[in-house]
Amino acid sequence: MNINLNQRVSDNSILFLSLFIIILILSPILTIFFENINQKSDYLNFFSSGEFRSYTMNSVVILIGVLLLTLFLGGVSAYLVSFYEFVGVNFFKYSLLMSFAIPPYIYAYTLSAFFENFGIAYSLVSFFSEDLSKTLIPKIEPLSGSIISLSLTLFGYVFILTRSTFLNQSRDLIEVGKSLGFNNIDTFLKIIIPTARPAIFIGLSLVAMETLSDFGTVSFFGVSTYTTGIYNSWFIFDDLKTANFLSLFLIFFILFFFGLESISRKNIKFFNSNNSFNKKNKKVILSGYKGFFAFFFCFFLFSTSFLFPLVLMVKWSFMNSSYLDLNQILQLNYNSIKLIFLSSIFIILTSLIVTFSGRVLKSKILSFFSSLSISGYAMPGIVVSVSIISLFSLIDSFLDMNLRGYFIGSIYGLIFGYSVRFYSISFNTIKTVYLKINKSIDESALLLGFNKLSILKNVHYPLLKKNLIFAFILISIEVIKELPITLILRPFNFETFSTSAFNLASNDLVEAAAIPSLFIVLWSSLLIFLSIKFFLIDKK
Repeated sequence: MNINLNQRVSDNSILFLSLFIIILILSPILTIFFENINQKSDYLNFFSSGEFRSYTMNSVVILIGVLLLTLFLGGVSAYLVSFYEFVGVNFFKYSLLMSFAIPPYIYAYTLSAFFENFGIAYSLVSFFSEDLSKTLIPKIEPLSGSIISLSLTLFGYVFILTRSTFLNQSRDLIEVGKSLGFNNIDTFLKIIIPTARPAIFIGLSLVAMETLSDFGTVSFFGVSTYTTGIYNSWFIFDDLKTANFLSLFLIFFILFFFGLESISRKNIKFFNSNNSFNKKNKKVILSGYKGFFAFFFCFFLFSTSFLFPLVLMVKWSFMNSSYLDLNQILQLNYNSIKLIFLSSIFIILTSLIVTFSGRVLKSKILSFFSSLSISGYAMPGIVVSVSIISLFSLIDSFLDMNLRGYFIGSIYGLIFGYSVRFYSISFNTIKTVYLKINKSIDESALLLGFNKLSILKNVHYPLLKKNLIFAFILISIEVIKELPITLILRPFNFETFSTSAFNLASNDLVEAAAIPSLFIVLWSSLLIFLSIKFFLIDKK
């Protein structure tokens, strides 16, 4: 009797702790909805006619441009490395993922500085002819610059997901198509693309969410979008209500793509017999001009998306080494590593508690709210920051406390912001493993006298350990690149590489921003390399 009572108390404690974590993660999103009830704002009336149209038009133009370009770049490169053998294919199928190491706003800095008046492009062309420099060097417009910067840093979402589907496609389907007289184009359009469509939609949905969430790139180019409107409303006009209204509108916009991503993920199915599985690694060997085209396309994409900004940042770092001394660099490294460890451990711990509870308690309420909790990933960093400020302002007004002082402008606020934004990364990584673990293992452990926490420690943890490390790496990459949350919620005089690069670039010291930008890329590249080597490389 006492054993059953203790077990019930333990189960209830785990359930309430999990629900508390989920409510904590969802609270900023709920605050945005609550703050927009009966909202009145003078600034809202001021900008609604012209500025709102401008935000919408620019956001839509950038979104369409980025989606089309990432679909082409990611889709074609994934197709080439999945179905063909050519020079460098084994290098490109992993190296193209290195574009994830370049944040879009850093790519924007290098792109702008390279093509600016009397910049590097001018020096290279004018060496041959002064007149050619006026006609050959393109002028980077704000919208086109934003589209290029976002596309060349986000196409990896389409590439990795589409390639994964291509690798799991049944070779038998392709061979049946050939027996029916399909040529390569027919096979591509009628067999390969339709079976890969869900994965392509997932990749494009993720690209869309990242594009709409971007702040650093559009802010640098001076393009008015929802994210810059939110920042200006709060930071410049001190109008939190308008910032909340724009945040709500942007959330609805992004949740549409979040829903598409979720639906498409459920529709992914692989139909592979054992014989088909063994056949699918056979690739067509490309030679001559076809092999050259495949190599050139992949090499050009790798060079423009990764080598181009990396080489420029190395060059500018040596030229502008006086802007950051060794002590400042060490401090920036310390601040960044501190945020990575504190945030990653907190996010992984909370998501582990929730996923474990969902597995052992089998609660429908917990399952429902767990599904909602991952929607924080769909919230742009700028929206997360504004919603957290609104949340603690609301709590302070109700309870007559000063919680805002403890969380806004502090490490705690940063960790909370990162948790809301990146919780889904850890949750999905852990849940993926749990779906593969047979539940009969838990039942056997219970029969042997293990309690639920002992099962987590002795049974689940050894199976989850590798993926917990993977989650840590993924969260670390996002934290070190994150700009708006860090920029708004950080403590006074607390700098990271992202805020340092943004501040220098905002003061027209774009080349000086290369030093902190280079460290972001180096840290991100190291983490991506570890991900590829230990988690993503083909074992087949």
